Amino acid sequence: MTSEDTEPSLHVVMVEPEIPGNTGNLGRTCLSINAKLHLVEPLGFDIDDRAVKRAGLDYWKHVNLEVWPSWEAIEPQIEDLGAPWFFSAEAEQTLWDVDLTGDTVLIFGCETRGLPDAIRERHRERLVKIPMLSPHIRSINVSNAAAVAIFETRRQRSNSNSPRGGHR
Repeated sequence: MTSEDTEPSLHVVMVEPEIPGNTGNLGRTCLSINAKLHLVEPLGFDIDDRAVKRAGLDYWKHVNLEVWPSWEAIEPQIEDLGAPWFFSAEAEQTLWDVDLTGDTVLIFGCETRGLPDAIRERHRERLVKIPMLSPHIRSINVSNAAAVAIFETRRQRSNSNSPRGGHR
């Protein structure tokens, strides 16, 4: 049995991504820990865009990728994938406050607008943010934010399986 068979699943959702380089980079990060990447249309680029492939390098062809035609198409499926966490600078709780040890879905909005208002309102209790120390910044690049969240998920899972016990 491999770790892929026993480890909780991780899904990363990008709602209406606009910048192909961010998506390519995110695909590489997802591939690094066997997470599935979900892209929600409309996309600001063609999925075969050279910039996506350039950022994803020769790894892009191995990314576990699913493209959804709309938020309305994926939303009913999300809870079947795992516990959803929606990333927003306006969230009250931070990424460090939530348990990511089970099946998890990390959801990010597009680079210029973040998640649409309707999604943030409907899932307000599931909003999380990455803590920022400087008062001069409200967010970081979305592929960097996703990487932070993906590896925090990995850290929590590793610590919950350690002989010393849980992640807190």
